[in-house]
Amino acid sequence: MTTAREIMHTGTACVQETETLEDAARRMSELDVGALPICGPDDRLHGIITDRDIVVKCLAKGKDPKTMTAGQLAQGKPITIDAEADTDQVLLAMEEHKIRRLPVIDNHRLVGMISEADLARRLPEEQVGHFVEVVCATH
Repeated sequence: MTTAREIMHTGTACVQETETLEDAARRMSELDVGALPICGPDDRLHGIITDRDIVVKCLAKGKDPKTMTAGQLAQGKPITIDAEADTDQVLLAMEEHKIRRLPVIDNHRLVGMISEADLARRLPEEQVGHFVEVVCATH
């Protein structure tokens, strides 16, 4: 049985909820990623910010990314998966919520992230194909 821990990529960098969107965008560029987890002062996950969030929820609305913070975009409770969850649980969570990135939690701490690329590298072609059909084709 393959677990979320085996699929995820580690070394996930957080953007603090008090950091500006400009800082978040710079970090995304440096890391060559399209999303970052938003963490609070307790290092717990408070949300996820994507490059699209910065464009649509800040720039397109005439807001200033130098003053708007990542925490201002953290809405609701983030969808997560336990590190020991199996592949079916990972896919179900991502498909059910139509999300392309899934934070992996162990003992209430962020330990990694699962992205579409991680699924493509680690899962059989038919599972990845179904995921793409359900989540990506509907966007």
